[in-house]
Amino acid sequence: MIVLDTLLIGGIKFVLGKLVAAVEAEMNDDTALREELLAAQMRLEMGEISEEEFADLERQLLQAIREVRERRLGAQESPGELKISGIEASVWSEEGDGEDGTGPPAR
Repeated sequence: MIVLDTLLIGGIKFVLGKLVAAVEAEMNDDTALREELLAAQMRLEMGEISEEEFADLERQLLQAIREVRERRLGAQESPGELKISGIEASVWSEEGDGEDGTGPPAR
């Protein structure tokens, strides 16, 4: 009985984990919103919706796309501040400043 309960609970946790991952992936994907915007543009060109209806729909879809992008950027970890601690440079001319006169100078 305990083994059956453990397997059942483990299976439910697995399914719910997959469901959560699918929902998060859908929330952070703006492909469907872009396709809906493209479909609205096609409907406008075919005369199925008016300019005002298209403008309202476009505004809503673009806002939703911005929100998805902000969530996606917010989920990414920032690398932190970068500091330049030093620089190394060497200079040579094509005339050959090396010891033998053919290449870059020796360090």
